[in-house]
Amino acid sequence: MVQLYNLHPFGSQQVVPCKVEPERFCGGGPDALFVAAGCKVEAFAVAGQELCQPRCTFSTLGRVLRLVYSEAGDYLVAIEEKNKATFLRAYVNWRSKRIENSRVCIRMVGHNLEAPFRETFRDQMSIVEMPLSEAPLCISCCPVKGDLLVGCTNKLVLFSLKYQIINEEFSVLDFERSLIIHIHSITPVEISFCVSYVAVMSDLEVLILKLESNPKNGESFNHHPHKTNNLAKQAEGISNETLQSESDDFVICQKPMELLGEKSEQSGISITLESTGLDDEKINYFHVQHLLYRRFAPDISSYVLSDDIKLHSLQLLPIYQTGSLTSDRKNSSQEKELLSLFCFFSLPHVGYLYMVVKSVELMSIYQYPERSQQAVLTPQFLHVITSNNLQCFTVRCSAAAAREEDPYVDSTLKACPPVSMDVCALRIQLFIGLKAICHFKNHIILLTKADPEAIPERRESPKKLLSRKGTSVKLKTPPVAEAGWNLYIVNTISPVQLYKEMVDYSNTYKTAKTQSCIHLLSEAHLLVRAALMDGSQLEPGEKAELLDAFKESCGHLGDCYSRLDTQYSHLALPYYKMSGLSMAEVLARVDWAVEDGSQKYERGLIFYINHSLYENLDEELSEELAAKVVQMFHVAEPKQLPHILCSPTMKNINPVTAMSYLRKLDTSGFSSVLVTLTKAAMALKMGDLDMHRNEMKSHSEMKLVCGFILEPRLLIQQKKGQIVPTELAVHLKETQPGLLVASVLGLQKNNKIGIEEADSFFKVLCGKDEDTIPQLLVDFWEAQLVACLPDVLLQELLFKLTSQYIWRLSKRQCPDTTPLRTSEDLDMAMK
Repeated sequence: MVQLYNLHPFGSQQVVPCKVEPERFCGGGPDALFVAAGCKVEAFAVAGQELCQPRCTFSTLGRVLRLVYSEAGDYLVAIEEKNKATFLRAYVNWRSKRIENSRVCIRMVGHNLEAPFRETFRDQMSIVEMPLSEAPLCISCCPVKGDLLVGCTNKLVLFSLKYQIINEEFSVLDFERSLIIHIHSITPVEISFCVSYVAVMSDLEVLILKLESNPKNGESFNHHPHKTNNLAKQAEGISNETLQSESDDFVICQKPMELLGEKSEQSGISITLESTGLDDEKINYFHVQHLLYRRFAPDISSYVLSDDIKLHSLQLLPIYQTGSLTSDRKNSSQEKELLSLFCFFSLPHVGYLYMVVKSVELMSIYQYPERSQQAVLTPQFLHVITSNNLQCFTVRCSAAAAREEDPYVDSTLKACPPVSMDVCALRIQLFIGLKAICHFKNHIILLTKADPEAIPERRESPKKLLSRKGTSVKLKTPPVAEAGWNLYIVNTISPVQLYKEMVDYSNTYKTAKTQSCIHLLSEAHLLVRAALMDGSQLEPGEKAELLDAFKESCGHLGDCYSRLDTQYSHLALPYYKMSGLSMAEVLARVDWAVEDGSQKYERGLIFYINHSLYENLDEELSEELAAKVVQMFHVAEPKQLPHILCSPTMKNINPVTAMSYLRKLDTSGFSSVLVTLTKAAMALKMGDLDMHRNEMKSHSEMKLVCGFILEPRLLIQQKKGQIVPTELAVHLKETQPGLLVASVLGLQKNNKIGIEEADSFFKVLCGKDEDTIPQLLVDFWEAQLVACLPDVLLQELLFKLTSQYIWRLSKRQCPDTTPLRTSEDLDMAMK
């Protein structure tokens, strides 16, 4: 299901001043647009104040059939046709082409440059011709390494990008034909190549492969097809021979099929690798890993394969490793590390987006309202053109990549909108006669061509037309009329600007508490996340602005999940954490209004506050906010009140207010030893020692120990990583040291406190430095010895006690407090 929003991802547009109708065009890095028409290629500027201004023009051998630019290597490659023959040529150092008649060097691929001519290549464009035994049909450049893959009828030819070093300051770009991939039973119409991943598309089939460089079991370089492939091919041949005589009478249609992972080897397509490289330092590919095979069924109502079923717009989209969203590292083309890879292809009425790195998975299906002609995929959007509409759909690439990069996504620390979330169309923009589209950086290039309108031969009144018999209105095209065309550069607005518009749009759903609000805010979050993942294209100011938007979007999502009572309410916690908001700032966003005389607090907000108060945050709420938190839990989860009041964040709570709510628990039937201990702690804060003693006497010492085990923060708290004894612990040290030691021993026995943490607690409690051992700590060690705790090393414990006894005897030092156990007690315990 596709949701539709009326947003504005498209900004300004300019007309490219082409002199002749473009036949092919493509983006040229961050600052150029190439347009091919006839036997010429024009380059236009697409950056800065010289937008749409001509940069240079150069001639081609013939009419350009395919045109592709590679940012790695900064070269342009074209399939050209002349006298019914096709040629493959790469245009190198094209930026040096100032005027059309300037000198150009033409050389064959792999030929060494002669010394007298080497230095001349520094200031002139060169054309590298690449001969092939078969006519090239399609081409693709690797966005990371700049290698070139060429599709022919029965094979794919890989040209590795390399550099001929002229001197220390200058090198010439060149290619080496390093690999031939023989593919039978499929004729490529489009191909896409990224690092070692290859996608091949015919009219009805898509095949995705991975070329691997590690040989298995010392096998030779030539890869032999699997037996399953050979058997399938033989079976297909037998089937074809059997049905050959019937081919004139029947249309044979194969069933649609989708094979993922290893199962795609059963597609029946035979693949053989042939090494042709001469450079031993280059990576050689030894075998093929099959990732995906998908076949679609044609419309059997027609004998001819119509355009209504043919596939188009095959594309591999890489997303690179960023380290973290806040990383300042800039990835150059040599440093890029592939994180995730996505494959998109489309039928006229539906598009498919797959993730193909660690596992092959269908991520999204795009349903178009009209028949599509072409589509381009970006990390943020999918842009689709129909005959008259430019459509912008959201994608889930950044959500999938986030889960590949960060293991803490989908935890209590971090969150990200799900990959399975419904896609949506942000905008449907009207353009008349759309024919082609390409995308690079923040530009969308559109070719429009309005067909001439057919007009009646002569106008006659309706009555004459109706009364005339055997006549019809003849339509013809004026002989002088020609179709109008335009080439547009449509600039997409900045991610932050579109993000703000999406947030404003979401406010229309805010009061209704619907999933539409969460959906749109999730789209805004993914938009900003995708922009941050492409950090190499961002200026420092842009990145800071995006980071602010990212944190703000997390806060908005936290608000949504905190206000909804759904199964995903727990997501309020990680989104609030990612937002950087303090608990006081979050509580300030809460609507405390009372409706119908009762107040309801949703699960998301309760979960966030409860979990945050357990985390020993270095934050103290004001008395007013602390009182609101207590009131909230009294309404929503009264059993949690003792735990809430023991949090260091609630230090400023008025003890009288806290005591009133604790007494309400007694009357409500929630009385327990934990409630009693919390009331005793609040009585100390109030200075009411009689109330404190009465509460402590209401339970046996054993039950009190159990109460401290249930909530260790009654005795021990942490602030800024340091152990801080509570006021209750200080009071017990003076009045009931035996209970205090027994309670800390119970905490250690139940893994609520570690050995070193317990030792530090007693030293801080007694006000002693690290080198001084207070008697209360010795009492604790003796209690450990008597209890024989399994996680305490007996030898280490005996050594500490013996050392302390010897030190006291040698120094004739008396204990600073009365020991809890005498030597006779210890002797009895040891026996």
